[in-house]
Amino acid sequence: MSMKFNISRPLVTDLTHGGVTIALEMRKHFPEVMAWDFYGTLGDDDREMLIEKGVDVVEGPVSGSTVIAPVHCPVRSDLTHHEITGWLLGSWRREKGVPVVEVTGVKGKTSTVWILRSIMGDLEPLVLSSLGSWAGDELLRRDISIAPASIIETVNLAEHHDYGAAIFEVSLGGTGLADVGVLTNIAEDYGIRRGTSRASRAKEQIFRSRLVCCEYRAFWRHYSRFQERTNTFSVRDTEATLHVDDVNYGLESTEATLDATGLKTLAGDHLDAEFRIETFAPAEHQLSNVLAAASAALTLGFDVEDVQRGVKDYHGIPGRTSMRQLKGTTIIEEINPGLNVRAIEYTLKMAMELPDPIIILGGRYGVTCEEIDEARLSETLSNYDLKFIFTDELGYSIMRRSGMDGIYFKNPEDALRVGLNHRTVVLIYRSEYGDLTKR
Repeated sequence: MSMKFNISRPLVTDLTHGGVTIALEMRKHFPEVMAWDFYGTLGDDDREMLIEKGVDVVEGPVSGSTVIAPVHCPVRSDLTHHEITGWLLGSWRREKGVPVVEVTGVKGKTSTVWILRSIMGDLEPLVLSSLGSWAGDELLRRDISIAPASIIETVNLAEHHDYGAAIFEVSLGGTGLADVGVLTNIAEDYGIRRGTSRASRAKEQIFRSRLVCCEYRAFWRHYSRFQERTNTFSVRDTEATLHVDDVNYGLESTEATLDATGLKTLAGDHLDAEFRIETFAPAEHQLSNVLAAASAALTLGFDVEDVQRGVKDYHGIPGRTSMRQLKGTTIIEEINPGLNVRAIEYTLKMAMELPDPIIILGGRYGVTCEEIDEARLSETLSNYDLKFIFTDELGYSIMRRSGMDGIYFKNPEDALRVGLNHRTVVLIYRSEYGDLTKR
């Protein structure tokens, strides 16, 4: 899909979320490119690099320029970072000709990307996720954001690699490059652009993909006008294009029957199929991520057998939902920078079914753009008859707000030592995994 934009004197705003990459890339196409450090975060090295490459660093809007800003930035803009990324990578898309999947949503993006990576493993896919950029099994870069500009960076890093597909995790929408766009959910429709817009509006950009796989309830709540090119998926709603007929959750392995009815494929066919899967999905929200990946793979034209094999080989993400044994205790870890109340609720429901559980809850502030609704979380916790240990900044605040009878440790390791007196520990922690392991 080539996009035609009328661009003159491009002005790239917001140099925090990938603007530097976009400005440098724009210099390959335009003699005059300007960059506006809207948030005032530009480091000296980046500033020098921009100037050296001929980018004019300006202090504010310039009349007669085409303003390029992220969808969440409160500036009047002509093009979003998503749109310009799609435009800049148009020639790569045409030359490579590999299938492209983009995954967005409020929750479950990274898991969905990794499940897809498992299904599509034979193609040695190029992957951008919040855990890093990869070409096949080779790590290209560990610390990378999922702003649209990171797709440009990932493609550039993989210049000399062979890959047969591309899977990109993208925050707040799609770029228009994708054959199949995936919208995992709108678990919480948080405000963006200083409260003038919502996450659901920004994520609508994913519908510029050729076909889209969208969580059933999010689709009918926000996007039903795109029905002719959308497949829906759901764990609970049997009306969804891909849904679950019966499910048996297990800690190590969950078994379910998936039913696809009239699923649209890129080849223009409609797939009807019923098949069993076995995968790592101890709770409903994890099974929903499996469905998101499975529907995307089937939409691309992968066989049911590819999906079955790929989801069976998936055992969770290192440092997200994972499980380990320590001194006779099972430790289930939910470590996630974008932890929200809905995801925590699912995890607490799961914990109620486990032998002798204790919950360690906590984390850091300022990990992502979305903060957690502490009032709602405090209220939610009181609905569960579970033992809690609170830890770190977030844990301290929740304990005080809820007035709950819990133990508090500043350090998660100390909390874990006490937790080991129980048969099951569920660690719910808001952080980047790397930050936790560095402590």
